[in-house]
Formats: sequence, structure tokens, C-alpha cells
Amino acid sequence: MDIETTNVLEQRLIDELSGFGIACSPEQASSLVHHLLLVIEKNKVVNLTRITDPSEAVTLHLVDSLLPMASDLVEMDEKTRYVDMGTGAGFPGLPLAIMTGAHGLLIDSVGKKIAAVEEFASALRCAQVEARHTRVEDLPRELFGTFDYVFARAVAQSNVLIEYAAPLLKKSGFLVLEKARPTDEELSAAERAAAICGLAFVSRETYELPQGLGHRELLFYQKTTKPRIKLPRKAGMAKKEPLGM
Repeated sequence: MDIETTNVLEQRLIDELSGFGIACSPEQASSLVHHLLLVIEKNKVVNLTRITDPSEAVTLHLVDSLLPMASDLVEMDEKTRYVDMGTGAGFPGLPLAIMTGAHGLLIDSVGKKIAAVEEFASALRCAQVEARHTRVEDLPRELFGTFDYVFARAVAQSNVLIEYAAPLLKKSGFLVLEKARPTDEELSAAERAAAICGLAFVSRETYELPQGLGHRELLFYQKTTKPRIKLPRKAGMAKKEPLGM
């Protein structure tokens, strides 16, 4: 892609983020768009995304990944530790690292995706990012109560994600779920699951993506107390017998 087109994408990203009150420097925009172009190129050999038009991808991958930074509940810096559950092509984990300098653990159950994310992190010089091929249920045995934030973009039902996140979060840490249009049933089940897992529902924030590209809702759950049951449960139980139903 030529420099002029890349510059247009970078400026569009800066402008769109500015609309949400998110300040993005030219250097950050350059790294973010670099990530996007690496994903689009890699997608020719590894299935990472169905969104391959760079202009749309600026909004649907980069701006979408960074929407949590529009919330007052998200304060991240070099001391922050977070998990990106189901990172796929590195969204939102790599953009959050680029924008904040925070330490991210990006996980996915698909090895080829993690291999690609490792390549991207290396090319972007994001040394504070670790990509790991693992199941989220296996992490708490090693990293119980370690993280300030857990992020997930539409990778499973909210009540399942709450159960996954609870044992990973520090006291007062936040689970941030990004959804399109969650149903009342999903939200009710999530609130019941949160109560069982020691989390409290804190906020529901709604956003409209630029260019009419979609409606987004951010759901925030904060770890407030110990869970009522022993977590994590055995692998597979969260989906087989989901809490809050």
C-alpha cells in the first residue's frame, strides 16, 4: 500500500478516535495502521478476519478495539496488566498495548492465530505483549487474581465470559465485554452469574461506530468479593452448565 493511502487511513483513525474523546498521536496511529495492514496481508494465508477493506477495518477493528478507552472506568498505563480473551488477529489486545503501554496477555485456542499475533507483536515492537495458545480455563492455576482488566469482544455469552474472567481478576478489577445488541435474557443471566462469581454489574455504555458501521455496547463488571463457588470449575463446565441460567 502506498504512503499516501496509509496516511489517509492514519488520519481517519485519529479523527474517528477523537470523536470518542480518545487522543491518538501520529506515532500511535502509524503503529495501529501497521498492525491492520499486517493482518490484512496475513489473512491471505491464515483466516484471521472477514473484514479486509482497509478503510472499513480502521473502524471495525481499530476504533472498535479502542472504544473501552472512551469510558471513565478504563484507566491504563505501563503498570496495568490485562487479558484479551479470544484475541483472534490481536484485537483488542495489540491496539490497547500500543495506546497505553500496558502489559497484555493475548490468548486464543487457535494456534495459527497466536502464531500470527506473535509475528505482529514482534513487528510492532510490542515487547510488553505476550500471545499464548491456551484455553482460558487453564490460566487461573498460574495467574489467579493477577489482572486489572479482562477484555472480550463478542466471543461468547456474557455469563460464560464472567465465569472465565472472575478468577483472573484482582480485587476491584474490571471485566469489559463488548457486544452488539445483547438481549435482556443474556443480561439477566450475566447479572446472576456475576453474583455467583463475586462480580458486580457496574455500567452499560452504548456507542455508535462512525460511518454507520454498527452499534456497540460495553458491559462493565467489577470484582467485589469472593465467589460463592470454587473457581475455576473443570474445563468445559462454563459452556456445558453455564451459571445464571
